Amino acid sequence: MRPRPTDLTTVYLRQQQSGHDDEGNVITAGWSNPIAVRMNIQAAGGSVNAQIWGKDLKYIKSGKYQGNQINEGQQENWGVCVNVTKDSEPDYVINSIQTFSTHKNITLEQRKRGE
Repeated sequence: MRPRPTDLTTVYLRQQQSGHDDEGNVITAGWSNPIAVRMNIQAAGGSVNAQIWGKDLKYIKSGKYQGNQINEGQQENWGVCVNVTKDSEPDYVINSIQTFSTHKNITLEQRKRGE
């Protein structure tokens, strides 16, 4: 399966940075520099996703990606700038990555719901 170039959208990956406060507690310290990737993003649907997500299905997107910048077990919980600029806080976060022989299915979950 090869996505058509006209269906691909440029989105930006950003890793959440962590740091330590004065007492040694781990705190979040913003987001890394954006990494541009091209992927096909659509609204998630189907009966399986409806059973998994229920009423939250409207906050889920499904993406198809070909490349090596997103890998299973490494980029989960990274932010993705889909509907915002690359310098903004990400509006979606990678929930899961499924690797197939020719592409990767990526489930994106909206960070701030109902805003």
